[in-house]
Amino acid sequence: MIRAGRLKYVQTMADLAAQLGMPLGTFRNKKPHTQEGHPAPISSPSSRALLWDSEQTKAFHAGKPVPALPEVDDDEDLLDRHAAAAELGVSPASWNKYKSDPMLTQHVVLVPASDGGNEHWPRRVVREFKASRPGRGAGGGRRPGSGDMIPRDEILPRIAELLDANSAITLTEVADTLGIAKFPTAQAGLAQVRGRRIADLLEAEPELTPSEAAERLGYPPVTHRGAATIAEAELRTRRARPYLQQAADALAEAGVAEPVQVEMRQLGDEHLAAAMPLTAGQTSPALVWDERYGWRTATSRRHPIGKNTGTAPEGEGIRYFGSSIRPESAELLDELTDRRKGSKRPKA
Repeated sequence: MIRAGRLKYVQTMADLAAQLGMPLGTFRNKKPHTQEGHPAPISSPSSRALLWDSEQTKAFHAGKPVPALPEVDDDEDLLDRHAAAAELGVSPASWNKYKSDPMLTQHVVLVPASDGGNEHWPRRVVREFKASRPGRGAGGGRRPGSGDMIPRDEILPRIAELLDANSAITLTEVADTLGIAKFPTAQAGLAQVRGRRIADLLEAEPELTPSEAAERLGYPPVTHRGAATIAEAELRTRRARPYLQQAADALAEAGVAEPVQVEMRQLGDEHLAAAMPLTAGQTSPALVWDERYGWRTATSRRHPIGKNTGTAPEGEGIRYFGSSIRPESAELLDELTDRRKGSKRPKA
């Protein structure tokens, strides 16, 4: 969170890289912010965009004592979606639904103050919103049987703990132990954790097949197929992410895209895609990479990837770039910034 009165000291990853005289891509690779003693980010641990307090980072890199930040909560603290959700007592996914309430939208603060800034809300506004919700003020709470009993972002870690204790644990046992719905919450969560662990083992021992890895991990045969499918998608994600992050960093350094930590999304049951917001002044609000079609512009900043229709998106505002699915960053940048280049349909 951003403590009250310290908004002017907020520093993005790009700001910190510039402070150190380092290109953003180099900063991401070297990760100087992970060295021992470096001030921790003031953004939530689960936040996609890291933020720091510049007074702390400047002191650290100058070899001076790092000033402490206030520890007592203040009504004017600025909370990102994760901190706001925690204050309200809901999951970040639920907060995404609540934040459209006029009581919250009129007080949203973008950090940094640009179209690509991360949304924050004053703590007092979140508290006032909480108090205004029927049955959710003092003494309120989740009614028995009303849904999952733990925050969504805690479900996978808790399932992982159960899987550590019993690799053959059933959906019913997971649902009953954690107080979550058997379908789809426990089913999807258990398959995802198993799939990721199969992917970990396949990376360590490439000679194994997904089924052999599942058997090695002690998973029941009935779960092998679903977990193996997730594992294969996870491996494709891990292979694609370095390329996409490199492209994102190059576009950010060129000033045409917002600096982001690339997140992959699975379309349907198999195809992967990722999106990155472009800076104000560009001809399109965002750029999308799809493993089937390569790079293209998007017409929506809020929902750049759109629905999966099984065909390449076409129409007004859509341009495809690159001579292959994974063109070099220089080629992508050249075509993105030259309106004469690009095509209406994917070349690959």
